[in-house]
Amino acid sequence: MTRRSHHGSARQYPRTARLNELLREILADELERIDDDRLQDIAITSVEIEGDLGAAMVYFDSLAGEDGDAEILEALDDLRVRLQSTINRQARMKRTPALSFAPDPAVRFGAHIESLLAENPLVEQPRIADDSES
Repeated sequence: MTRRSHHGSARQYPRTARLNELLREILADELERIDDDRLQDIAITSVEIEGDLGAAMVYFDSLAGEDGDAEILEALDDLRVRLQSTINRQARMKRTPALSFAPDPAVRFGAHIESLLAENPLVEQPRIADDSES
């Protein structure tokens, strides 16, 4: 008996990776529907669900940067039950994970590195072509 290959199907990815992406999409869509000024210009960058599916860490970034984190965390905490209910309705899971929220450290670290490079006179900055130079 030969094994069938599942090239291009979702089965070649771990279940948690598929769930992480599904939860990210559900949460991003729901946050677009919510009319809360504290959540303007927020992006859900990733979700990391625990192996037992009991909890999930939701990472976000916003244009407000670190200055807006406290307000965004408060808003997300206020909406936690609504967001978990949305996941429960849309995802086919036996249990809905408890959501926790945090600013995305990878995005923040990348921005920090960019600012350090911009400040360093030894690093050549890329030039944007100006039409007047032609």
